[in-house]
Amino acid sequence: MKIYHQQHDQQVFGRLVRTFPNGIGDAFDALMKTIGDDKRSYYGISKMDDKGAVSYWAAAEQKAPGEAEKYQCEQFLIPAGEYLSETVPDWKNNLLCIKDVFHEMMKDPAADTTRACIEWYYKEDEMLCMMHTK
Repeated sequence: MKIYHQQHDQQVFGRLVRTFPNGIGDAFDALMKTIGDDKRSYYGISKMDDKGAVSYWAAAEQKAPGEAEKYQCEQFLIPAGEYLSETVPDWKNNLLCIKDVFHEMMKDPAADTTRACIEWYYKEDEMLCMMHTK
C-alpha cells in the first residue's frame, strides 16, 4: 500500500446503485450515457453502515457547478488529504479483487473506516482504491 496525496477537494456527483453489488457496470454505463462525456474521471463511492450493509454510488467528476442537479444526481466531496491507496491494473478483468483490496486497507491502523471507500477510474485500464487516513 502507498500513500496518495489528494491535493484538492474533488466535487463529484452520482447515483446510488440500488442492486449493489450487481448493477455497478450498468450504473456507470447509464451515468456516462446521461453525461455524454468520457473525458472526465469516474469514481465508485462505497460506505458501510453499522450493520455491515454497503451503499455504492457510481459517480463522475464535476466539471461545472450545477451538474449534479442538471443530471439529477447526488453530490459528493472527495476531500483533500492523505489516502491509503492501491493501484488495480487491468481492473476490468480483476473486478473480484477490488473488495479484497479494500478489506486489506481496512486492517491498516491508519485507515479511517468511518469514511467512504473511493475507487478512482483515472485511466481506461487502471484504477486506484483509496481510503482516507486518520
